[in-house]
Amino acid sequence: MFESDNFQIAIWALLIGVLLVVMAFSNSLVKRMPLSGAMIYLVVGYAISHGGMQLFSPNPYEHSLILERIAEIALLISLFSAGLKLRLPLSDPRWRLSLRLAIPSMLVTIALIAGIGVLLRLNIGAAILLGAILAPTDPVLASDVQVENVRDGDKLRFSLTGESGLNDGSAFPFVVLGLGLLQPQAGINIWYWFAVDFVWSIGIGLCVGAACGAVVGRLVMYLRTEQKEAVGLDEFLVLGLIALAYGGALLLNASTFLAVFAAALAMTRATRLGEQSPRLPSYELEKLEELATNPEHAGPLMMRAVLGFNEQLERIAEVTVVILVGALIPFIDLNRHVLILIPALILIIRPLAVTLGLAGAGIDRSQHRLICWFGVRGIGSIYYLLFAINHNLPGELLTLFVSVTLAVVATSIVVHGISVKPLMQIYSNRRERVKSSRNYKNN
Repeated sequence: MFESDNFQIAIWALLIGVLLVVMAFSNSLVKRMPLSGAMIYLVVGYAISHGGMQLFSPNPYEHSLILERIAEIALLISLFSAGLKLRLPLSDPRWRLSLRLAIPSMLVTIALIAGIGVLLRLNIGAAILLGAILAPTDPVLASDVQVENVRDGDKLRFSLTGESGLNDGSAFPFVVLGLGLLQPQAGINIWYWFAVDFVWSIGIGLCVGAACGAVVGRLVMYLRTEQKEAVGLDEFLVLGLIALAYGGALLLNASTFLAVFAAALAMTRATRLGEQSPRLPSYELEKLEELATNPEHAGPLMMRAVLGFNEQLERIAEVTVVILVGALIPFIDLNRHVLILIPALILIIRPLAVTLGLAGAGIDRSQHRLICWFGVRGIGSIYYLLFAINHNLPGELLTLFVSVTLAVVATSIVVHGISVKPLMQIYSNRRERVKSSRNYKNN
């Protein structure tokens, strides 16, 4: 018995070790190739599951509780990372693009998916639930189109990063609405749902997260610049702030996802990076503590450490969840719902929702086209699928919802993973040409 257990542990250790070492060695190569790391993880997940070596057999029905927790942790980490990257003041007009995508465009997406669901003979509750599960865009798998650094204010990158940070939380009330309509015996009061699950959940979630981020950020800045204390252990700061925002929102029955996102946003502002973003000087290791307590450099240095650690966590979360998605691919039943919804979502629903949400926003045509295309689906959809399974999703809908969600996410990983690098390279080259042309005219 023990020998068998040791053999399984050894095989798993070898597989994980080989995967991580190969990805570390081939990172530069993957960046040059027209594919993403997520595509590789997806193939690995499928290869070690029922589709290949049968070493790993997660079941979305039997293991839904643990899978939900894994997806939730990964999503919290990625939302915190997205919030850390968005350094523009909230008064900046580029925030309006993200809000338009996260609210009006998401509502249109849910409505259109629900409409197709009704046409495919789903009842209204199931149709709304399916729309809410598929509506959120992904902050992890869309990393190649997110803001690249503190000073990146590109409308395309900023709007997509802000959208992915906001709509994972704002989709939750509609998941609750769909589940409530699916269980008529429990009854659902629309006004109560709107007041508590929508207004309260979103508003209080943002407030709790903002308060936690502001208090922690200012306290750390005060201790470092005034008292020369609390230097180092930025990893604990990341995990502690995520836990504080999550726990506070959970206690108040508010959106934990929006709370964590808002906490990251508030912490960046507490470091005063909006007012000053000096480039950090080169330094020797022994001078690190001196710089960390310098009022001019304490904020940027802390945020660089925090973001660096969180990005490492985000990569681990991406590997874990995408391998799970690959391992769950054998549970996909390619029925007519799947075959209709995948192309409809990518080619019709996303472009239409973006067009309506951004009407009159004043972005150029190339940015509009790319925002329409990069509606990446991922961890948010997986989490809400598992949440629905664990909250009494009717048995007759299980296979359908699992098949549609997994197929949409897997397709998005492949299609967007192949297209993101060439499309973003074309976009960057075009922006450089426009910038050079303007500089030439000004001279």
